[in-house]
Amino acid sequence: MRRTVRETEESARRITRRGLLLGSAQLGFAGVLALRMRYMQVDQASQFQLLAEENRISIRLISPTRGRIFDRNGLVIAENEPTYKIVLVPEDTDDVADVIARVSSLVELDEDDLNRALANIDPNRPFDPVTIADRVSWQDVSRVAANAPALPGINTEVGQSRIYPQSELYAHVAGYVAKVNERNLSRYEDPPSVLNLPGFQYGQVGVESKYEDLLRGKAGAKRVEVNSANRVMRELDRREGQTGPDLQLTVDTDLQDYAFARLGEESASVVVMDLEHGDLLAIASAPSYDPNKFVHGISTADYAILRDNDHRPQASKTVQDAYPPGSTFKMVTALAALDAGLVAPDETTYCPGHMEVGGRKFHCWKRSGHGNVNLEQSLRHSCDVYYYDLALKVGIERIAAMARRLGLGDAHGVPMSAVTSGLVPDKLWKLRKHKQDWVIGDSVNASIGQGFVLTSPMQLAVMTARIATGRSISPRLVKRIGNVETPSRAGMDLGLNPNHLLQIHRGMYAVSNNRRGTAYKSRIIADGNRMAGKTGTAQVSSTVVDNKSVAWEKRDHALFVNFAPWDDPKIAVAVVVEHGGGGSVAAAPIARDVTLQALYKGDPPLEAYPKKDRARIKALQARLSRERKERQANRNSRA
Repeated sequence: MRRTVRETEESARRITRRGLLLGSAQLGFAGVLALRMRYMQVDQASQFQLLAEENRISIRLISPTRGRIFDRNGLVIAENEPTYKIVLVPEDTDDVADVIARVSSLVELDEDDLNRALANIDPNRPFDPVTIADRVSWQDVSRVAANAPALPGINTEVGQSRIYPQSELYAHVAGYVAKVNERNLSRYEDPPSVLNLPGFQYGQVGVESKYEDLLRGKAGAKRVEVNSANRVMRELDRREGQTGPDLQLTVDTDLQDYAFARLGEESASVVVMDLEHGDLLAIASAPSYDPNKFVHGISTADYAILRDNDHRPQASKTVQDAYPPGSTFKMVTALAALDAGLVAPDETTYCPGHMEVGGRKFHCWKRSGHGNVNLEQSLRHSCDVYYYDLALKVGIERIAAMARRLGLGDAHGVPMSAVTSGLVPDKLWKLRKHKQDWVIGDSVNASIGQGFVLTSPMQLAVMTARIATGRSISPRLVKRIGNVETPSRAGMDLGLNPNHLLQIHRGMYAVSNNRRGTAYKSRIIADGNRMAGKTGTAQVSSTVVDNKSVAWEKRDHALFVNFAPWDDPKIAVAVVVEHGGGGSVAAAPIARDVTLQALYKGDPPLEAYPKKDRARIKALQARLSRERKERQANRNSRA
């Protein structure tokens, strides 16, 4: 059917409108694309350039150098040593097995380590280096380098690792570092990126742990160009890390070494505290262990030896363990009574060998009794009944308050691991802890350092230092951080009556210098260096035992505290010998010898000892000197 002219014209008009609409839409879309292209290529050019640059440029962290640790005289306790390793880049050799065989002819390779290394070769990333030998010697590195043309794909790398030249002397003090673990990372809400570096070493215990964030320093960085497979093509620039500041401790290595030698095979500890600034001159816990074995992972066999030793070499007995202080606590009870005005120095108490309290007999260590004793005599003879009587007069609240005033029940902020606060009990504590009321028998036990009372050797040294000086002196372990000396911890005046302190000093002097004193056999006779001390014997069970006839672990702990010179105090000393029996027999001789060593800064003259002891002391000094030299030679050879 033929269209009319009118129909044809109408159809043409419609097609033209549709074409215009479609053309306009296409032109508009092309305009939008053009504007978008302009926006992306011009306005956002710098952003896309940065994104492209980030894909091409990678930032890699550089491990910082760890700060060193020194003793008070500048002797190195912890330092860094270069470590060498041999690595293989699989893609740079045609035959991995052949090149490893060649390396094996030059360097002794551990089979297990080698198998682990070969298992880590990633076929998808053959350019990643794989360590086939770690901590090799410089001689091994030299041999590999000399044969480099015949060892395609083999390279040597140098890094740093921690080493402890003094070995066991500072294991409990400085501690050690080891590879970062989950426990370390859990300390941070957002762990520093440097901790993720392969093999990064982190402080695990002791000063190394407490000052980790400071000693670690700050990581450096390098910008490297990488390809699409993340392979490093070249290094663009580098910013070295910031070395951690060095730490100087207050401990004297010579005195620390002597203390260890003097403790011998005992499970024991000794703390020596300077009375000017509170410096810990020696803080030894025996037996000890070699911290170097932990740096790269201790073997199962070596760890089993430490774990199964009943003398607990890993325990830091000076600050971690808490013991009943025994009779060394009697000065606390006496000062509480004097301070409250409830006893006079010349007032006497009759000791028949026991006291009956609440229908129960509390015995004195001397079953026949001491007769009438005053304050000085009570300390000299260590009469228990005298202090039972004081406990009834003074009460536990005053005794506890004086104990805290003298530094007990406080961790004192010493940067070592697992530092205990000990325990100074009172009525509220027992009610909260045991849901029981305090009874008078508890006070009687506490008055002689038994019952609930617990103290560490360091706290006993602080107590003795405060009695000696009348100041709130506290222990200082870190003397200097970098070039800045840490504040003195000499403390302020405790507000105790000087006459009361003098009475205590006289009683402690009598302990060591009166013929009837419990520590008379361990006295110092050198004029100007005589010491004032106090023996202590702490029961480990609820019944009295004969220390000579029971197994070692059932014997009483032996304690001794002292300061010297008694009329011009310079140092305070605390010694605890686990299961040593009596304090006068086991602890006092050690304390006397360590005290003289500290005062003379070396072996004292034999004239400082009683005449009858000089032959034995001379032989002892010779043996200890020989043993110390042997240990130092062993430490030097390991270093």
